[in-house]
Amino acid sequence: MIVPSFRFPVPHASAGPRPRRQRAALWFGAAASALLTISPPANAETKPSKAAPSARTSAPARARVPDGPSGVERITVRRQSDQATGAQPGGGLIRPQSGTRAVSTVGRDFMDRQPPMATAYQLAAMLPGANVATSDPFGFSPATNITVRGLSNDSLGYVLEGMPLNDVAYYNGYPSQFADSENYREVALAQGSADLDSPVLNASGGLMNLTFLDPGMKPGGYASASYGSYDTNREFLRLETGDIAHSGVRAFVSYSHGATDNWRGPGRDKRHHIDFKILKAWGRENRASLLGSWNSTVTSYYPQVTAADWKAYGIHGANDLAARYDVNNANGGTDYWKLWRAPERTFYAGTPVHLRLTDHLTLDTTPYAQLAYGNVPGGSTLSETGLYSGTQPLPDTLNLPGAVDGVANVRTNYTQRSYRSGFTASLHYRTGRNDFMLGYWYDYSDDTEQQPFTTVDGHGHAADIWSTKRRDTVLLADRSQLLGGSNHTISQTNALYLGDHLSLLRDRLSIDAGIKVVMLTRNGTNAMPGPQYRANANDVEPLPRLGVRYRIDDANQIFFNATTNFRAPDETAFYNTYNPSSGALNAAATPDTRPEYSITEELGYRRTGRWIIGSLTLFNYNFTNRQVSTLVSQNGALVSSTVNGGGQTTRGVDVEIGTRPWHHFSPYVSGEYLHATIDNDMVVDGDLLPTKGRTAVRSPTLQASAGLTYDDGHFFAVATVRYTGHQYATFMNDERVSDHTTGDLAFGYRFRDAVHLHAPTLRMNFVNIANTHYLSGIAAPTFNARDTTGRHGSTIAGSAPTYYIGGGFAALFTASTGF
Repeated sequence: MIVPSFRFPVPHASAGPRPRRQRAALWFGAAASALLTISPPANAETKPSKAAPSARTSAPARARVPDGPSGVERITVRRQSDQATGAQPGGGLIRPQSGTRAVSTVGRDFMDRQPPMATAYQLAAMLPGANVATSDPFGFSPATNITVRGLSNDSLGYVLEGMPLNDVAYYNGYPSQFADSENYREVALAQGSADLDSPVLNASGGLMNLTFLDPGMKPGGYASASYGSYDTNREFLRLETGDIAHSGVRAFVSYSHGATDNWRGPGRDKRHHIDFKILKAWGRENRASLLGSWNSTVTSYYPQVTAADWKAYGIHGANDLAARYDVNNANGGTDYWKLWRAPERTFYAGTPVHLRLTDHLTLDTTPYAQLAYGNVPGGSTLSETGLYSGTQPLPDTLNLPGAVDGVANVRTNYTQRSYRSGFTASLHYRTGRNDFMLGYWYDYSDDTEQQPFTTVDGHGHAADIWSTKRRDTVLLADRSQLLGGSNHTISQTNALYLGDHLSLLRDRLSIDAGIKVVMLTRNGTNAMPGPQYRANANDVEPLPRLGVRYRIDDANQIFFNATTNFRAPDETAFYNTYNPSSGALNAAATPDTRPEYSITEELGYRRTGRWIIGSLTLFNYNFTNRQVSTLVSQNGALVSSTVNGGGQTTRGVDVEIGTRPWHHFSPYVSGEYLHATIDNDMVVDGDLLPTKGRTAVRSPTLQASAGLTYDDGHFFAVATVRYTGHQYATFMNDERVSDHTTGDLAFGYRFRDAVHLHAPTLRMNFVNIANTHYLSGIAAPTFNARDTTGRHGSTIAGSAPTYYIGGGFAALFTASTGF
């Protein structure tokens, strides 16, 4: 779903940006991809921790990696729990890499010390290039964003063991829906591009690849309970079957419940979540599993603010919603917090399968399917007369409760119901020095979105928060719903890919070459009367790529890659939405927007030494038809729209360094220098806004992170600090968010095994330990904040961008144990 980025109160007829809906949903899926635990090179073996390594027992994991300069592959069989707490380099924030592109990882060591409800975004926040903006300390709120090398979250692909997790309509990721952090084995962030066989369309900003733990070979489980600031509580239980009747089938299922108060205003967030995985492994590398997640939440709203409001009110006052319904306050009661609660449900599952067909031929296939439903509502007003359906006047007169002078408060609903299914299939043929791959990806999605209205009684109550019951919405005389928007889109993706991995000089030199041809078809209808009914698009893009890695010796290597990516416009470009009180546009469609295309190059150096693991990566991006979601002027009013931003050039350097544990200490540092510029002037209101040479929005020049971990097997502690430089919020660079520094702290103690308890652990987490009040990121950029003279002499009116307010200080106590 898409998180609203508008400033309340926003009547449905408002000229503010169109609220981005959360994609609440039920996703059902089946996905296929082999889970490989990669063992360090021979010169990089790590010692297991003295204490019980983790709160679970895992199955043996097979790893196949080159073994030194001979190029001979070895099979290492070991328990995943041998990746012991305290044993991973950099405290779990780095591990050896050997591919042709930049990849950074977060392992169990780091995850086990973080707040258990931390999302994949928060876990990846220390990695180079990752800039995470949140609205609350613990990650319950969907009002969050991540940018990687200046590219926003809708430019990243999200894949869980072979199945895509991106929103079907807007490409966004919603990490609180993905999985519980206790069930991740690894979170990997490829900053530059996705794998050739990744089922994603929009990954010009890279790929976030999520991997579940394998179920353990022995029956058992893991449990934890947490309590902390803002009356936060969370309970987690995972049960593992072990090897069922010596059949080779093993499984786990987990359930978690969490709740927290809105940290700076009224409201409470609640979340229920289930993860599961069933695995069967047999023969030589054959694996098949069924895995998935179910998520149900109701979240309060964190209003995004303008710079002027932030300066005037900070984290309180008019920047928060109202705790009581009061029609006499400045917002007429539309800011009552219960009108802004957002419910969502998701369910997705996949069936990763890896089969060794012959000594040379293997098959990977991943069927998946997803269901989703959600509503992101808000308080607004509606007229009883003079109504419109799209651009068509209506003769109806409404009788709304609480109306004053023909205008009443209502809850404006923004609902999305989506279904998605598909599969990937890849054949690998290995012979001599070559590993050929031939694959196909098919994806089908069905997305329906509507904007009905619900009446509000004298106490501020509006029925059916999910907005699924027609009888509870505002109906016209013919019993049809009054709608501000109604559209239906069916999208189909067909992609063929062909690649080869060539190993030369005893695997000192490896070359990856491939091409992916993506064919995307969208067929949409807009049920609102107006100039559009059908919105269809057909795009075909060939996407070649090349990667090279040369291993100088066992400890040093260099790599280079050149990849291409494309991104079709999201659904905001397809449909008009309207103000039912006036017929004016709320959002303007731009169906002729051309797909974005990018070329990315990376040149890097890696070192995997006895003590130090690190990398340095130079990168360059060139974009054409850069897609920009912003406010545009229509008949003197500002409405949300998608426009062609032309070209953009992004260059920079990423660095990360971590050490293996030394006297129980494991430091980690990462940083990025980024120079992202707009290549041309942008067309605004029929004139040219002088943006050429300006810095791209959401692109901080400097970012840096540092962490220090201590773990002697029993006592552990980790301190992290993150610095993010200033970021421009407008394409004219006439408003920006200041730089900020935040720090977190955690410490705890692991006890020895006792009776049936495995490594009972107590820990404390402190988030934003300095209680810094800051703007964590840009929610909605604009062209220009101040009135600006265009190249042709006209005055282009300014509009204020909006920002996320970062979460304040929070403390959390957690008790956990395996069994």
